[in-house]
Amino acid sequence: MKVIFKKDVKGKGKKDEVKDVSDGYARNYLLKNNLAEEATPGNLKALEAKKKKQQQQEDERKKEAELLKNELADLDVEIRAKSGDSGRLFGSITSKHIADTLKKDYGYKIDKRKIELDEPIRTLGYTKVPVKLHQEVTGTINVHVVEA
Repeated sequence: MKVIFKKDVKGKGKKDEVKDVSDGYARNYLLKNNLAEEATPGNLKALEAKKKKQQQQEDERKKEAELLKNELADLDVEIRAKSGDSGRLFGSITSKHIADTLKKDYGYKIDKRKIELDEPIRTLGYTKVPVKLHQEVTGTINVHVVEA
């Protein structure tokens, strides 16, 4: 019997996957426990529509990420910090500082975990910081650390 999985079933199939399973297993376990539904033409059509809608939403999110990438490329984020004579900071600038400054001063809400700062910034000057905006889109922010 062909079934459409509603949830992941270990060893059998993942959510929204269409598979052939034995009739007894389908009736006595999968359908009974609401883990799958029979793959009727109507259910298959509904599954296709659901996948198409998900794809459209994913394309929309990617397009938004591309636009945000272009906006961030033109932006110089200025962060003030205290520093010593040699240009080294007292403390450091972390991804949290960058995310807070973006939100407060520029209105961009970016999660600090998306800002891929290998190590905190400890010197004055310009630094290019990569930002993961989408699975396939990575932007760059110019961070300018100045003397407070």
